[in-house]
Amino acid sequence: MELTADTSSRLDAFLASKTSLSRSRVRRAIDLELVTVNGSVELKPAKKVKKGDIVEIDVDSLPVEGAQISPVNLSLEVLYEDAACMVICKPSGVSVHPGAGMPPDEVTVLHGIAWLMKERSLPFSTETSLVHRLDKDTTGCLLVAKTAAAHTALQSQFADRTVQKSYLALVSGVPDPPKAVIDAPIGRNLTERTKMSVLKTTVSREAKTSYEVLDQSAECALVRCDLHTGRTHQIRVHMAFIGQPVLGDATYGSSESSSVARKLGVETLLLHAWRLTFVSPDTGKHISVQCTVPASWAKTLSEAGISEPQ
Repeated sequence: MELTADTSSRLDAFLASKTSLSRSRVRRAIDLELVTVNGSVELKPAKKVKKGDIVEIDVDSLPVEGAQISPVNLSLEVLYEDAACMVICKPSGVSVHPGAGMPPDEVTVLHGIAWLMKERSLPFSTETSLVHRLDKDTTGCLLVAKTAAAHTALQSQFADRTVQKSYLALVSGVPDPPKAVIDAPIGRNLTERTKMSVLKTTVSREAKTSYEVLDQSAECALVRCDLHTGRTHQIRVHMAFIGQPVLGDATYGSSESSSVARKLGVETLLLHAWRLTFVSPDTGKHISVQCTVPASWAKTLSEAGISEPQ
């Protein structure tokens, strides 16, 4: 849903006044990175929107209110855990939470988190467990709060952009140069509104991605991507912009990347949340967690003649 601000106000108040959502539901959407202002993900409910700002909220991806989340054992790997939080390894093909348009009985990562909390005899809340989200086909590090206080503290770190996120992507072709910073503003595609694009318009926002080629073959490369900003689909858009789309990307891929993907037997997006660094609300220490790429990547990397990352 796209809205144009007609006056200056707080972001949460503006969305509550222009939609059927309560302010608490609006804040939930903001927490889950479902709200953008002028194409930029906004994580602060108190953000001041100005007249003319373009505000978008992805209502369809907002967890269904009152959805019954029963514990389901998804055998989620816990990569790190303390009294305040845990980092799990999200599998591919599983949505993080229930959303509009999904079958009511579809199992999500949130069901698996409920199981982990039950195992630990801890209370589970759909509102204060997820700190951020990953797309359905993206794998890797997902940070989960175990208490409401931890959720608030971790959300603040994301809002202040102090959380460090590194991704691995298998891309079509080989980036040249092999190490660089892509500094290209991103905004909503002018004709296909569900897509983002590199644009130089009044509603595009600064976007920076550092990348480094870790290994390569004639047709593809394993690339590490570090985010300096947090735009929607940033890595996918930036890699496509320089001519090296992520393999398996049905939205931003090219005919060439589709051909390479078919040759290697790629059936899903090869984007992996590899490393996550944050400050634990429990210990106050910097925590760095790494998630090994899924076993399904091994065959593809071997077929491509590329070494698995360490």
